[in-house]
Amino acid sequence: MTSTSTIPVPTARVPLWRRPFRLIRENARVYLLLNLATYGLVLIGFVIGLIFPELNEARIAALEENGDADLVARVFMNPVLFGLVILGVNVVRLSLFTIVLPSLIVPFAGLAFFGYWALQTGITLVPTTPVGWVAQIPHALTVIIELQAYLMLVLGAYLLGKHWLFPRTVGAKNRRQGYVRGLQRIGLLALPALVLLVIGAAWEAYSLRYLVGPLSELLL
Repeated sequence: MTSTSTIPVPTARVPLWRRPFRLIRENARVYLLLNLATYGLVLIGFVIGLIFPELNEARIAALEENGDADLVARVFMNPVLFGLVILGVNVVRLSLFTIVLPSLIVPFAGLAFFGYWALQTGITLVPTTPVGWVAQIPHALTVIIELQAYLMLVLGAYLLGKHWLFPRTVGAKNRRQGYVRGLQRIGLLALPALVLLVIGAAWEAYSLRYLVGPLSELLL
């Protein structure tokens, strides 16, 4: 009896929810390098913030000036509203305006903007109070979840740039066709990214509202 285990499954037969993960597996090396670069930049930013606390203070001041800190203070007591605000910021400001939209205009632009954001985020994460250090315990999971969501979009931005500039390498006839295929890749990866952003926003709102206080009383 002939085995059929090695026969590839046509893309059309693969369930939609599995296609993004197959795309990640097909680009596992690039995805791994993007992970290393992102977490490395966050860690470098964190170390810089520890060495130069004035940079951390400047970042906090910037958040206060643009209204982010005030918005958080107003919605913090309502976890549902707090989570929705977090989700809105993560989807619109970070996912769309930082990663996706720049990449639609200039190839790989989203990777550069995201790298800068990762470095700045590392600086911002440096706690300035004992309670802040305790908050990093549950917030570490938030960082991991949200970064993974962004990394899926960053991978999509990379694939868009590759398909756009080098269409022949991915079987496209011209750059226009490569661009369209790149958009399809971003669309696929946006599905699990959105799910992770929802989970991350819910966890961040819940942990900051309900876990940091009891942990601070226990550990400080």
